[in-house]
Amino acid sequence: MNKTHFLFLLFAFLFFSCNKKSDNLPRKATGKINTISVIIDDQLWNGEIGDSIRNKFASPVIGLPQEEPLFTINQYPVKLMEGFMTDSRTIIVVKKDDKNKFEIKKNQYASPQNVFHISGKTNADILEIIEKHTPKIIQIIKDTEIAENQRISSQSLINTQRITNAFNISLDVPSGYLYVLQKNKFIWLKKEIVSGNTSILIYQVPISSIKKDSNSIASIIKMRDSIGDLYIRGTESETKMITEEGYAPYLFKIKLDGKETYETKGTWELKNEFMSGPFINYAIVDEQHDRILVLEGFCYSPSKEERDLMHELESIIKSISILK
Repeated sequence: MNKTHFLFLLFAFLFFSCNKKSDNLPRKATGKINTISVIIDDQLWNGEIGDSIRNKFASPVIGLPQEEPLFTINQYPVKLMEGFMTDSRTIIVVKKDDKNKFEIKKNQYASPQNVFHISGKTNADILEIIEKHTPKIIQIIKDTEIAENQRISSQSLINTQRITNAFNISLDVPSGYLYVLQKNKFIWLKKEIVSGNTSILIYQVPISSIKKDSNSIASIIKMRDSIGDLYIRGTESETKMITEEGYAPYLFKIKLDGKETYETKGTWELKNEFMSGPFINYAIVDEQHDRILVLEGFCYSPSKEERDLMHELESIIKSISILK
């Protein structure tokens, strides 16, 4: 073998190896936050199966002043399941088949990605599978979208040493947020947007502030309103922020950073002034530091959609880590 022939074979081998290696790399999943690609034929989509999917995955988001869908749904026929649609972070494939099946495939076409395969012999079988697995599907989608928002935010973060010093926590806050007020054990960050602004509050109260009984929601409202009275006001006198009186907030018990947490969603308003918007409040029972640590996100975006703004705030808050 002469030298020229050897070099040619070596180059060809390296070129093939590099191409094969790049082909094995997963494609990057794409798409807007909180968007689902539903792969289903028109006949099923336009009937009771499509109605069930829309009712469950496009139901109104709780805690928003106006009605917005939980997820934005894009529907495509099964034969078109190729190309850019397979790059979506969330894909739900629904079809008739000779057996009933529910399967979750991670990163099937791209990463990060969840592909939910639902098939059944009859419409009734498909509806039963959808009914049974919807809560799990929604939770997986939400967790993935939170992680994606956190990944995007992590590309450019502000310095949060003030937050660490004040509360002994780490928190990933994306660029655009500014410190607008800092008091003893209270910090307010705000970001101006085209349609208004978004805010994050961090504060702590005595661990006895929230009663662990049926009055938990009343304790949280009282706590929120006292903070609003102290620090958050409009331009006129007697315009403190309060929990909107006309609608009872939604309360859930979850775990955040491994700790018992009260998650409250509702709407706020400035008393005696025509300003309001949604909030999401996390009251963490931090027994190690003998406190209730509170992180709240709220936004003011009149006449604009607020679902994704609140989702961003939730993603920021859920990046919290309480330091030892």
